[in-house]
Order: sequence, then structure tokens, then C-alpha cells
Amino acid sequence: MCRKRARLATILAPLLACSVLMAASAHAADKPVAATAPVAAPQAPGKATPAERAEMRRADPLTRMAFWSTEAERDGRDVEAGVGLSQALRALGRYDEAADAAARILVVVPDNYDALMESARANVARGQGFYAIEPGRKAAALQPRDWRPLSLLGVAYEQAKRDDEALAAHRQAVALAPAEAIPLTNLAMHLASTGDLPGAEKLLRQASALPTATIQVRQNLALVIGLQGRLDEAEKLARQDLPPESVDNNLAWLRAAVGQEGATRSWTAVKAGG
Repeated sequence: MCRKRARLATILAPLLACSVLMAASAHAADKPVAATAPVAAPQAPGKATPAERAEMRRADPLTRMAFWSTEAERDGRDVEAGVGLSQALRALGRYDEAADAAARILVVVPDNYDALMESARANVARGQGFYAIEPGRKAAALQPRDWRPLSLLGVAYEQAKRDDEALAAHRQAVALAPAEAIPLTNLAMHLASTGDLPGAEKLLRQASALPTATIQVRQNLALVIGLQGRLDEAEKLARQDLPPESVDNNLAWLRAAVGQEGATRSWTAVKAGG
């Protein structure tokens, strides 16, 4: 989508030179002297319109980053611009910058739910879950019926190696939204990380049957099945969503993980599609 250009609002006023001739006759004193016209000061470019902002939310991450960066420079207190910039940077994998963008907004509005969530997401995305805990807790307190901050907190606690708190947060998120695939999946992957593969498989099968299930949910199910040694079943499931080369790479990792070959890939690579 082409980026909508902001309207230029700067008005350059022409400089008007006005000279007043002083006459020697007495009649000249009766004529008014023309005043010099003031020079208009340049006006700062205005913010984008609500329609322009709405359209930009549907744009690709790179376009959104450029747009929201400009809006944030115009007004450092613009919460929508700061949050939008953080989201776009995170989508581009620029997690440190995304965390910084969210932090700048939180200086201005420390209790803004969206900014708190973006701060937590960016810190989790860059593997710094410890720094996601405080904003995650604040967001959960602001929206106690929302499962999203709790599920995010569960992952943050995992990264901080606080497993008991992680399990409690994941279970709270599932209790709030039993029909959502994401909290079920996050709980399942937490169980898998602790060695409970059958328990993780059960939850992932529930999650994959929900309307909100994504490809990642099904691929996590294939992973857990494969880690239990059922590679044929895992392969069949994986090929429903991924191209052949990605499945081959993931199967190679699984064979290594269950001791059939030397390890050549990490789980992070598998999550990224090989």
C-alpha cells in the first residue's frame, strides 16, 4: 500500500519592502504612513487525520514504522503514535527499539494499558522477560478480565526462570478465556518445557480444534508429537501448513532431538519455519 503523504502546511509569506518618502512640503505630514506588514511565522506540520491514521493501521510494518515515527516526532505525548511505532518496530524484529518506543510513552502516561502491553511484548520478544513483568502486572491490574496480559506474564516468568509463577499465570489466562487458542497453547508449551509432553499434547489438541487456532498452534502440536517419537504423525500434521523444505528441516531437528541424528538446528529455527 502506498504511503499517504502528509499535507504540507508551512506557509512562506513574501517579504514586503515598503519605503516611505518624506516630503519637504507641509502637506506631506497629513498623509498616513503605511505600516510594514508582519512576516508570518512558519507553521508546524499538522498531525495526520483520523482517516489517515485508520488507513495506516492496515499498512505493512515498514510503512507503519515511518508514518508513526513522524507522528511521534511531531508530538512526543501522542500515545497512539508511540504505541503504533512500538508495534511496527516489533513486527520488523527491532525489539530493542520497540521497547524504547513504549518506554517513552510510559514516561508520559505510566498507566496506559496499550503502552504497558507493548512494553511487555517487546521485552518478551527480545528475550528479556524480567523487564516485561512489571508492565505486564500493571496491565493485568488495569484489565483484570483480559487474558492477554496474564498469558504474556506467563511467558515473561518463564524467561525469568520463575516457573511456579509462570504456571499460575498461564492457568489464570486459560480460566479467563477457555475458548481462546493462544492461552491454551502457551500453557501447553510451558508444560512441554517442563517435560510433560502428554499433558502438552492434550492441551494443544484442544487448542488446534478452536476457531482461533493458527498455523503456529498446529506446528507446536506437531513438535510435541514428534518429541514423543511419533515422527510419521508429526510429519503428516506439519505438511498441512508448511512447504516441503521447511517440513524437512523441522523433521531433521526432531530426529536429532529424539536421538536419531546429530543435532544441527535449534528449536528457535524450527519455530521460525526452519
